[in-house]
Amino acid sequence: MTFIARQEPFVCEHCSAQVNPLEKGTYRNHCPHCLFSKHVDLECPGDRKSPCGGLMRPVSLDQSGKKGWVILHECLICGKRINNKAAEDDDLESFTPL
Repeated sequence: MTFIARQEPFVCEHCSAQVNPLEKGTYRNHCPHCLFSKHVDLECPGDRKSPCGGLMRPVSLDQSGKKGWVILHECLICGKRINNKAAEDDDLESFTPL
């Protein structure tokens, strides 16, 4: 699997916020305001091959020694779970556990 780097702006389908790419560091794959993501990748980050397309809700937030904060997303349609590194500008205080 090869990571495909994509720096793309998007409109969050959960809260309708306009989300811009990060200026430095990693690539943004979730909304920094509500922390929701979208199930667009199938085999590797950036491949955009998932037929699902469901919203992915943040279900947990964990501190990882090497990565910092990590958000676990779960697809509302198919149930797939994916860990994502939090960005510096993410509103982690907006996270509410299920």
